[in-house]
Amino acid sequence: MRTKNSATAPSPIAVTAEPAPTATAPTATGTSATPVASVRPAASARATLGGTLQAALGVAAFSLTFPATAWGLESFGPWSLVAARSVLAAVVAGGCLLALRVPLPARRHWAGLAVVAAGVVVGFPLLTTLALQTSTTAHAAVVVGLLPLTTALFSALRVGTRPSRTFWLAALAGAAAVAAFTVQQSGGALTTADLYLFGALLVCAAGYTEGGRLARVMPGWQVIGWALVLCLPIGLPAAAVALSHEAVQLSWHGVTGLLWVAAGSQFLGLVVWYRGMAAIGIPKASQLQLAQPLLTLVWSVLLLGEHLTVAAPLTAAAVLVCIAVTQRARG
Repeated sequence: MRTKNSATAPSPIAVTAEPAPTATAPTATGTSATPVASVRPAASARATLGGTLQAALGVAAFSLTFPATAWGLESFGPWSLVAARSVLAAVVAGGCLLALRVPLPARRHWAGLAVVAAGVVVGFPLLTTLALQTSTTAHAAVVVGLLPLTTALFSALRVGTRPSRTFWLAALAGAAAVAAFTVQQSGGALTTADLYLFGALLVCAAGYTEGGRLARVMPGWQVIGWALVLCLPIGLPAAAVALSHEAVQLSWHGVTGLLWVAAGSQFLGLVVWYRGMAAIGIPKASQLQLAQPLLTLVWSVLLLGEHLTVAAPLTAAAVLVCIAVTQRARG
């Protein structure tokens, strides 16, 4: 006992030399033996892997959006399709929010949710649907291939970072490749469909960036869920008016396309996408979208029977290289 007392006697030198209790992690036996520093990398690696997989699932869902929209246009008019997909997705999201009794978001989050709603619930679906009336999905996929770059730019502006000169050079090169492709495909001038697609890039990038920021303070599925519910008061009357003025010719292609863009692209895809962005960050998540244009080109051939020109895959590859350079330049 005397030995124990002498060992536990106050000693300023011994106390300052001992590690802080929070620097170790408890083992199965209850003793502190493993440094927290060795535990954190493993947990961080698992979180990164999970976030990457979720963001990749979102990209896979988004790659089917244009082919599904083309199918939907076989049965519905453009305004009917956009309004109906918004309403259906809002019903699914609202049902989930009610079933889980999720409280309303804080007042400070509503402005960000409005940006998400305007960008990914209304703006992007509407503009791309209008574009696909006269544009092929392959053409649209190449133009929207700039979305990862645009999202990275919006993210840089939103958080106040200053990209390097290499970043800007690669960004301009990618933009020039897409501009040259669109002008060549349209016979020397931009078409109305191209203007729709470029507008879609801007509003979607803003929605992605704001949604990724919000997903850091609230679950990703709630971000898109509340954004969809926010649009419901507009979507319901818009759907009623559109369906009464545009012809509807139901087919299994059209119904499948509508269900996918509503449940897959508009809700489930964005749920895993925002969760992934919150886990690995907006720039890294946007890098995964490099595969989206190429996947859409594959779907356009397999599902729609489109024939690709040589310029489409070449331009898509050039855009991928440029965006890859921008991602490296950010780090």
